[in-house]
Amino acid sequence: MIQIEEDIVLRCQRGEKEAFRNVVQTYQRMVFSLALKLLCDEEEAKDMVQETFIRVWKNMGEYDLQKSFSTWIYTIATRLCLDRLKNMKHTVPMPEDEKVLRRFASDTDTHRTLENREWVSIVRMLAEGLGEKQRMMFTLCQLEGLSSSEVEEITSLDAQQVKSNLYVARQTIRERLKQLGYGTDR
Repeated sequence: MIQIEEDIVLRCQRGEKEAFRNVVQTYQRMVFSLALKLLCDEEEAKDMVQETFIRVWKNMGEYDLQKSFSTWIYTIATRLCLDRLKNMKHTVPMPEDEKVLRRFASDTDTHRTLENREWVSIVRMLAEGLGEKQRMMFTLCQLEGLSSSEVEEITSLDAQQVKSNLYVARQTIRERLKQLGYGTDR
């Protein structure tokens, strides 16, 4: 996970805008990636990036230097995305989303970079039927690659809740893949 120098954080806490610009440049891609995967909407994800950094700036004085700065930002972004998800209409996968998933799954180039539209399509297809917590666990653990302890800190859930929600998410996604014609032997 990305970490920024403590000096920059201290300068931000003193109100230095140039130091904060460095924070934004360092973490904006990470926040956008998370928001896009959780919200499945590029414009909403862009809004969440802005909202996240507004919150980070306003609450910089509350940041505990003993904790991971990137985890703190993930926490803010995740909570904002969850709030937005609660207020959004349920997004249903489109027929073209399934085509994107099939094309991606059959692509032999594992280093291929996904465009935002492709990520949205894939996540929509896989996350259909997941509850908010399961979707969050799947996104943070599987798509963002965070450790269980980081996810516990971000979500304020205990280890058992994280494991349980991740298990349900994986089972649901496995079943979803079977429905789309992808067996477990793949």
